[in-house]
Amino acid sequence: MEEAKGAVKHVLLVKFKEGVSESEIDQLIKDYANLVNLIDPMESFHWGKDVSIENLHQGFTHIFESSFKSTEAVAEYVAHPAHVEFANLFLSHLEKIIVFDYKPTTVRV
Repeated sequence: MEEAKGAVKHVLLVKFKEGVSESEIDQLIKDYANLVNLIDPMESFHWGKDVSIENLHQGFTHIFESSFKSTEAVAEYVAHPAHVEFANLFLSHLEKIIVFDYKPTTVRV
């Protein structure tokens, strides 16, 4: 299969530390979502909580997904001062995290 060109999805799976309140999580999510207004290369932001019945989440409770036009745009986002400031705050509330960037690929059969 040929690797997709262009668009990149930036995905985080996270588990918040015990003791982080729902109101703190809500504020962190609002702050994360606001990055789309502060950092031009960030095109969109979505998030959600695990709702799977398979119980294979390995303790991860939330997912966050941002869209970018290219890997270069992701790099610009990661280096942006607003992201750096937010990431330092966000990471301090997490027990564990996985970050995964990928290019969505359509399979034609």
